[in-house]
Amino acid sequence: MGEDFRVPLLKNKYHEGCPGCKVDQDKELQQGLPIRQLVSVWIIVLCTALPISSLFPFLYFMIKDFHIAKREEDIGSYAGYVGASFMLGRALTSVLWGIVADRYGRKPVIIIGTSTVVIFNTLFGLSVNFWMAVITRFLLGSLNGLLGPIKAYSCEIFRDEYHALGLSTVSTAWGIGLIIGPALGGFLAQPADKFPSIFSKESLFGQFPYFLPCLCISIFALVVTIATFWLPETLHMHGDDNISPDASFDALESASCLSSSQLKQEGSEGTSKKSLLKNWPLMSSIIVYCVFSLHDMAYTEIFSLWAVSQRKYGGLSYSTETVGEILAITGFSLLVFQSTLYPYVERILGPITVARISGVLSIPILTSYPYIAMLTGVTGLILINCASAVKNILSISIVTGTFILQNKAVDQNQRGAANGISMTAVSLFKAVGPAGGGALFSWAQKRQNAAFLPGNHSVFFILNVIEAIAILMTFKPFLSTT
Repeated sequence: MGEDFRVPLLKNKYHEGCPGCKVDQDKELQQGLPIRQLVSVWIIVLCTALPISSLFPFLYFMIKDFHIAKREEDIGSYAGYVGASFMLGRALTSVLWGIVADRYGRKPVIIIGTSTVVIFNTLFGLSVNFWMAVITRFLLGSLNGLLGPIKAYSCEIFRDEYHALGLSTVSTAWGIGLIIGPALGGFLAQPADKFPSIFSKESLFGQFPYFLPCLCISIFALVVTIATFWLPETLHMHGDDNISPDASFDALESASCLSSSQLKQEGSEGTSKKSLLKNWPLMSSIIVYCVFSLHDMAYTEIFSLWAVSQRKYGGLSYSTETVGEILAITGFSLLVFQSTLYPYVERILGPITVARISGVLSIPILTSYPYIAMLTGVTGLILINCASAVKNILSISIVTGTFILQNKAVDQNQRGAANGISMTAVSLFKAVGPAGGGALFSWAQKRQNAAFLPGNHSVFFILNVIEAIAILMTFKPFLSTT
């Protein structure tokens, strides 16, 4: 009966001067695949994702240049604080940006978000001390709140049959950005050392060796920011069915998959946060997602620190350029797997089984890392490339599986609130990940001669313990799918 009631509203109820209504009218006339809208969403998400992890390949050297760490073994701890500051900022403001997007529109939040990348990512590249780096990263995270709104936008700008395609565009661009970002950081950091014929030591890029990758990302973000001024607004702005501020978090934040008519209905009826918090299939899947995300964020921080640290500390002694190459190969492998194999594997085995198998396979891979570090030359490089690619493929399979569980645990008109709860929780866990990972890495550097799990063996053992706990949580009675 609800479906019968909503259809005529979608087709007939339009308001003059309402941007959301105009988008709905345009969608009814739309034919074929909406390529222009897909490209728009792709570049906006890519612009936002690139700076998040682009610093990891050179962060070790940046902290070292700040001369804040008294010992080389302490560098990891300070690197963790810089890495965590972005996620902490995002966790503190994600709800606020959702409310702003509901009240004033998705487009202003998108423009502010891309503008934030231009300003604060550039300033981060020009950091002259540790605290400037921390503050610019914190502001980059807290003022860039477009992830939730762009997911809602990607549903509202497309016809209903393209909603899944719109959201997959967001997740794919996000995942690729998190891989391409570190690759750019690795290739372009310290250009005066890598390309002395182009960049001299006395040049701006010689004095600020980590500015070039940040500048390239910021220039791309500037182009995207200018382009976003031509984006159509999708929020309905008319008095009779505006979404109330109190319902903003429920309706929008972090991946609302609702059509325009459903958003209106949700705005008037509201969604009960209390009922969602009592929905154990949803809450259990969010908790599992958070634990896996904690592991993944700590791993991302630790991998880059481990790869560039000296061999006497159990590292690989790689340059930022080599780390960038490894991450570029990993990103390409991830793109191929996600676009070709994962949908078939998930359809055959189901998301829970895929997550469990991926988690179990991740443990021996991480266990092998300290032994790979003992190898040199081409053999070691090939093995670490393969291990990195497989580990990240398994990680994205786990996260995608838990995301599917979350959306299956609630009705469609509650997915906005469900994903909002998930976004806030996972941001807190992802803030802990880099800080904890950096501190763990520094602690391990100081126990190279320990009798039990010396050096980096202890790092990867603890990561495996977290992974094992998350795997156990995917079984009943903790994780419920009914």
